[in-house]
Amino acid sequence: MTDKTVSFGYQDVAPQEKTRRVGEVFASVAKRYDIMNDLMSAGMHRVWKDDFVRALKPQPNERILDMAGGTGDIAFRIEKSGASVTVADINPEMLAVGMERAARKDVTSMVWREENAEVLSFPDRSFDAYTIAFGIRNVTDIPAALKEAHRVLGFGGRFFCLEFSTTKWPGFGEAYDLYSEKIVPRIGKAIANDSESYRYLIESIRRFPKMPDFARMIEAAGFKNVKYRPILGGAVAIHTGWKI
Repeated sequence: MTDKTVSFGYQDVAPQEKTRRVGEVFASVAKRYDIMNDLMSAGMHRVWKDDFVRALKPQPNERILDMAGGTGDIAFRIEKSGASVTVADINPEMLAVGMERAARKDVTSMVWREENAEVLSFPDRSFDAYTIAFGIRNVTDIPAALKEAHRVLGFGGRFFCLEFSTTKWPGFGEAYDLYSEKIVPRIGKAIANDSESYRYLIESIRRFPKMPDFARMIEAAGFKNVKYRPILGGAVAIHTGWKI
């Protein structure tokens, strides 16, 4: 028994309670997840993801694990390079959406796996790269997930994370906060009939560590040459590290 708590949006809850609630959130929003991303970011998430995969520089025949990649947005971009992509997600509803998209696109090369980022079933040194986009903040035990990322990467493997953060642009940050707090839950209600799940998604961004703090967490997991590149003044950031 432990009295440790973790953040679920603005609430502090027991770890197993966060895992359960996050599962419910993504089960609820899975079928509308991609259209909601378009509406919430005015389509900018597509640009960020393109930038993210360009920075990754996937190569033919590389083994790449896309964690929390359920709907396949990152994986489909990587697959075009000829890399071997495994899409992993803890949420079966999100994976189902991704597999349906793959069937429509007639993409048969990708592997789809239900996995917990904190306790992966893959052997040591299974992959050349590990990607996670807008997923790490939803993990209950982030340090454990980072250590697992390090474990399943081979020597020379690279860790790439795309995640929301805190913008430092004067004025923009305040406007973004107002939009996120007041407008996004209303969009969630109108499009997905679920304002509370989107309220959580916004609150989870506010509770996520600042860019330098998250970089230190990546280093603590064993990664070297850890860097981060802010986008929109830090509203979004690409974090990278190497297993060397």
